[in-house]
Amino acid sequence: MIRDRPDACPGALQVHQAADGALARVRLPGGQLDPAQLQALANAAQDLGNGELELTVRGNIQLRAVSDTDLLAEQLAGAGLLPSATHERVRNIVASPLSGRIGGVVDVRDHVRSLDAALRAEPALARLPGRVLFSVDDGTGDVSGLSADFGLHAVSSDLFALILAGTDSGARVKTEDGVRHVTEAALTFVEARSDEWRLAELESGPEHVLANLGLTPTAERITVAPVAEPPIGWLPQQDGNVSLGAGVRLGILPARTAEFLAAIGRPIVITPWRSLLVTDLDEWTAEQAVRVLAPMDVIFDAESPWLRVSACTGRPGCTKALADVRADLTVAVEQQALSLVEHQHWAGCERRCGRPRGRVTDVVATEAGYLVSGADLEPPS
Repeated sequence: MIRDRPDACPGALQVHQAADGALARVRLPGGQLDPAQLQALANAAQDLGNGELELTVRGNIQLRAVSDTDLLAEQLAGAGLLPSATHERVRNIVASPLSGRIGGVVDVRDHVRSLDAALRAEPALARLPGRVLFSVDDGTGDVSGLSADFGLHAVSSDLFALILAGTDSGARVKTEDGVRHVTEAALTFVEARSDEWRLAELESGPEHVLANLGLTPTAERITVAPVAEPPIGWLPQQDGNVSLGAGVRLGILPARTAEFLAAIGRPIVITPWRSLLVTDLDEWTAEQAVRVLAPMDVIFDAESPWLRVSACTGRPGCTKALADVRADLTVAVEQQALSLVEHQHWAGCERRCGRPRGRVTDVVATEAGYLVSGADLEPPS
């Protein structure tokens, strides 16, 4: 593959100049946020952006129409959301969002923090393309289907499967060595790549990584399909507390709603399904949160049609878009005009930005109107 441009994946410092202004993407390893950080993001969206936080399919948050990117970076750093200026686009780590609270073979939260620290500690990894993805799955299979370049999938309490280019490599590593192996795998890719953005684009990439790590396939490979639906509603934790799984329309969280979420004072997890979790709640607090947030269009009903649709930015935010897809999709949902047998992704052009993985029906804007295509398992590259 020959590319005539470098990777331009936006970050908090390397922003993208969209039609509606600067777009900044804030990496959240494992989707983890504390209340103060969510409040800081809400403040930034209100004071410097368009008043909204966009949840992404990698569990990150975007701010649009940023008026002062230097001030945004200063505020993010002050909230602990920009621990490295050189590696900020590299911190693409998705993880099982309920790990340590509900299900799973291993609590991977410490592994996520260790992986983030290891990536930032290695100077050479600053050269990783911003599209590279890491995954840490606690064995539930919820994120190993997201086609990460480098990942860990717990197969027992003391073993991880090493995921390379979205599939199980067949190699098994001890849980205490998992982060080291993933970091070394990423270094191998950096040293071997030319213009490739993803490990799957590198010829014999997984085989080259295994050889460099001195690993061989020793186990029957596991296959994990992409998870289509987010955890929604009342979710009892193993410790007797409750997590609330919540959706927001088209993955857009108004800053005012984010302030209410932050005021609950509990850890927040942004999921790779453009939803969120409010965790570690006692039952009384959880009940009050639902009563306050549900009238603000926070979705706690797993059957809501809004959980089965997604959309790119469309007009007027994107110059390439041929339609205001969010407005058109909103009308279609509100008029109950959709048959949502499978997830639908509405896109303003053939690039289909923001398309989730799994079985998805594409509704793509063209000069002649919308074109509907059949479901498939992978988004376009």
